[in-house]
Amino acid sequence: MAFSVAVAGASGYAGGELLRLLAAHPEFDVRTVTAHSNAGQRLIDVQPHLRSLDGLTLVDTTAETLAGHDVVFLALPHGASGALTAGLPPETLVVDCGADHRLESEAAWTAFYGGDYYGAWAYGVPELPVADGKQRTRLVGARRIAAPGCNASTVALALAPGIRSGVIEPEDLVAVLAVGPSGAGKSLKLPNLAAEILGSANPYGVGGVHRHIPEIQQSLAWAGAAKPTISFTPVIVPMSRGILCTATARLVPGTSDAAVRAAWESAYADEPFVHLLPEGRFPRTSDVLGANTALIGLAIDHAVGRVVTVTAVDNLAKGTAGAAIQSANIALGLPETLGLSTNGVAP
Repeated sequence: MAFSVAVAGASGYAGGELLRLLAAHPEFDVRTVTAHSNAGQRLIDVQPHLRSLDGLTLVDTTAETLAGHDVVFLALPHGASGALTAGLPPETLVVDCGADHRLESEAAWTAFYGGDYYGAWAYGVPELPVADGKQRTRLVGARRIAAPGCNASTVALALAPGIRSGVIEPEDLVAVLAVGPSGAGKSLKLPNLAAEILGSANPYGVGGVHRHIPEIQQSLAWAGAAKPTISFTPVIVPMSRGILCTATARLVPGTSDAAVRAAWESAYADEPFVHLLPEGRFPRTSDVLGANTALIGLAIDHAVGRVVTVTAVDNLAKGTAGAAIQSANIALGLPETLGLSTNGVAP
C-alpha cells in the first residue's frame, strides 16, 4: 500500500521538483499540496508542467492540513518550517528542504540565519563520508530529516573523501561555484531577473557570509576535520538550474597520486548516484540535468600542491528534491533508488 504524501510549498521551484519526482514514485501517493499566496488555485495553473497531478488544488499551509499523512515534504522559506513541524505527530516522516533543521550548532544558526532555533535533524545526504562510514546509516528509521543546502552538499561530497582518508588538509579549502538562479527560489528578486543575469556572471555571498558555510564545515567535521576552514564563493550564471563546483584543497605532503584517487574511488565506488569520472574527465551541468546524480572529476595540481575537484549536480534534483526523496526511501526501508533516475536530459 502506497504511503500518503503531503507537499508544503508546492507552488515554488523546490516544491515543483519534489512533485515532478514524486509523481513517478511507485510507493508515494501525493494527496495534499499546500501554498501561501497561491492557496485556492489549481496546482496545474501554478505548475503547468505537472500534468499528471492536475486533479490537485493548493490549500493553506497549516499543521492541520499536513497532519494525517505518512510523509510530509516541506519546501518552505527558511524560518517557516520550525514552528509548523512542532505540530506534526512524531510518527509522521517529515523531510524539510529548508535550512531550519540542518545545523547542530545554535551559535552557527544565530550567526548566519537568526531567529528561533529548532534543533538539528538527521542530515539528508546519504553518500556523505563520515568518520564511522556513511551518513545513510543515520537515516535508517528516521522520522525527521533535514534535506541539504544544494551548494553545501555539493561541496561536502566533493571534499569529504579526501578529509576522511587524510590525503588533503582541512584548512585553506577553496570552493567557487557556478549556480543557476532557481536555487534562490521563485519569488521575484531584482538580482535574479533575466535582464540582470543573461550575458553576465554575478557573485554573491562573498567574503565568508554565505549561509551554507557552517553547513559545509559541519559535514567536513563529520568526515574527520577538526577545524575545517573554507573560502566559499557562489556565482550566479545564466542557466536556470545546475551547479558546477570547483573545490580545491592542499595536498598532504608525501601523498601519492594513486592514494588521492583511491580516496574518492573507495568513497563512491558502490554509490548509485555519486560517480567519480575516469581520470582526465570532468563533468558539465548539462550531464546531470533532471537527474539525481552528482558527477565528480578529480585532478592534482602539482605546481601548487593542491587537489582539484569539479562536481556537477542539478540543484533542484540531487541538490534538493532528489536528496529529500532518496533520504525518505532509506528512512522508510524502501529501495534507496526508488523513483529516482541517474539519466539526465540532453541536449
